[in-house]
Amino acid sequence: MSSREIHVAPDRFEVTAEDAILVTELRSAIAVCVYDAAEQAGALLHLRCIIRSSKPADVTDTTLATELLLLDRCLQALREAAPAARRLQARIVAHLADSAQARSVYETVLGLVRHFLADAGVQLLPEDVAAGAARVLRFRPGMGWVHTRA
Repeated sequence: MSSREIHVAPDRFEVTAEDAILVTELRSAIAVCVYDAAEQAGALLHLRCIIRSSKPADVTDTTLATELLLLDRCLQALREAAPAARRLQARIVAHLADSAQARSVYETVLGLVRHFLADAGVQLLPEDVAAGAARVLRFRPGMGWVHTRA
């Protein structure tokens, strides 16, 4: 029996407490895959990072606040869906835009996400950051695996 696939749109998150596969395509974006090591619950948050080449690379307070709010809501929804989850872990996967300014914007957003997750008691696993072709991400929280391909 195959697992149900749940597609995650940009600037959204999806939570599952069943054996499902969360799927998204990263184009100049960051995905935060959160799961519990003992439960089958997990969540995928898809954050876009829009780099405008006509203006200097900048991340506004409003953008950062919106991303923090989405991350907070994502973790809250995961904890509500799986109240027994006690050992949350997260893996960050990113696709860098082909832009000279992209790295600094990503580092700002990634730093914010890292600190928020650490403050929330979520164990951070190694990150997967790459440029080039868009990346398809498949995340199965019940198995704790994250698979990406260009």
